[in-house]
Amino acid sequence: MEATEPLFAYGTLQYADVQREQFGRLLDGSADALAGFRLGRIAITDPEVVRKSGETHYPVLAPDGEISQPVGGTLYWITKQELATADIYEAGEYERRRVTLESGRSAWVYVAAPGLEME
Repeated sequence: MEATEPLFAYGTLQYADVQREQFGRLLDGSADALAGFRLGRIAITDPEVVRKSGETHYPVLAPDGEISQPVGGTLYWITKQELATADIYEAGEYERRRVTLESGRSAWVYVAAPGLEME
């Protein structure tokens, strides 16, 4: 069996069409949540990304100790190659960070890159 990595998704990586396009398959996942972050939005400037996702804005997380409401999403187990593919998909405005989810599981998540202006 190929090694897997935990990835917490809260935005377009949860969409079936994005998963098929990026990974060539639908991902199996389970509901989870992440505390200590606030959810914002950023405009999508790449027309190809808008085409793939069907969205004009992406959700983005930024650390925030003041927010007590956890952000809901899905925990997926993906291969190392799929994680590398996700890194390319999330390139630019996001950085990958290791976090502890509400379930107590450790996972990768994409959060706002330093200096990113959120709406």
